[in-house]
Amino acid sequence: MSKIAVLGYGTVGSGVVEVIEKNQDIVSRNAGEAVEVKYVLDLRDFPGDPIQDRVVHDVNVILEDPEISVVCETMGGNEPAYTFSKKALEAGKSVCTSNKELVANHGPELIRIAKEHNCNYFFEASVGGGIPIIRPMIEALTAEHVVEISGIVNGTTNYILTKMTEEGADFDETLKDAQNKGYAERNPEADIEGYDARRKIAILSGLMSGQYVKDGDIHTEGITAISKADIQYAAQLGMNIKLLARSKQTKHGYEVMVAPFLVGKESPLYAVSGVFNGIVVEGDMLGQAMFYGQGAGKLATASAVVGDVVEAVQKAGKHVEIFWSQEPAKLAGLDEAEHAFLVRVANDTPQESVAKLFGEPEVVIENLVEGEYAFMTASMAEAQFNEKYEALAGTIGRIRLM
Repeated sequence: MSKIAVLGYGTVGSGVVEVIEKNQDIVSRNAGEAVEVKYVLDLRDFPGDPIQDRVVHDVNVILEDPEISVVCETMGGNEPAYTFSKKALEAGKSVCTSNKELVANHGPELIRIAKEHNCNYFFEASVGGGIPIIRPMIEALTAEHVVEISGIVNGTTNYILTKMTEEGADFDETLKDAQNKGYAERNPEADIEGYDARRKIAILSGLMSGQYVKDGDIHTEGITAISKADIQYAAQLGMNIKLLARSKQTKHGYEVMVAPFLVGKESPLYAVSGVFNGIVVEGDMLGQAMFYGQGAGKLATASAVVGDVVEAVQKAGKHVEIFWSQEPAKLAGLDEAEHAFLVRVANDTPQESVAKLFGEPEVVIENLVEGEYAFMTASMAEAQFNEKYEALAGTIGRIRLM
């Protein structure tokens, strides 16, 4: 029998216990032996909860128990999750986590420590919730040279943008609705400003490059500036606006960013709606492969954690190689990235001025939004676009095309 401990009895931690105990038969069958939750670490007590007798408040009880072979870290944040995870690995206990912030900041280091102590650090649930994406990256796609990853990796922002598109609602109204339904936190900053997506693409970029991509170095824009007018222009073009996390290998280095994009119907990401996530991985041999599903939620995320527990039990005493080093990856500057843009300008901006700076646009949208019109640029480097955009009088906003 394998005995495990769960660090943190919040949404995901309680879900891990629920998945293991409700699906005990299939979890144990696939692991090759019975799997049992022996401890739950939390600052709180849970009187009346079935796990009340298994709650401990001192992590050392877990670290010093030789019966514990796997630790599920579902606390979130850097500390004390980092310290607890590091100590567990140093004690030869495999760690399975849903903590994207910790993985983004310390993933390569914790993988190295796991290797040194012949155990494993698994983090399937850190990106895409219940969508299998980490394991395909490190196992199924090992013959591929992955050249690009583009994804909708935050369900909160995708729900907001979908609702704005389908109902014509404004941002503030839709955010409040998402909070009321539990899709957005009371403090939604990490989601709506793109920080959550940034951590996830940092992890995927690390696995793609085999090197460390610091999430703080990734250009990030959220969705707070997206308006009803932007949604109207997108609809006129037959497109949807999506917050995309993108990583692409270029001659200048890895081009990594998070930002809203106009996505056309030719893209498999166009139809990813509501709280769902979709991630497209492009390999040099395979071409495109898409991973789609529920990207968050208690049981979806917990299911991915327990999937890692099963593998950790199966591979007890054997380290699974994950090629992700602590060497910094070379990132391309944003100025070198190339995109086409949809630009909104005031009606009193002469189209001759637009043509002088950007060339004669192939697409101009007039009389859709009062007091303004929009035009589409050719694809160009961001630095070149920004120079022209700043020189044009009457600009209202811009959004990139995928």
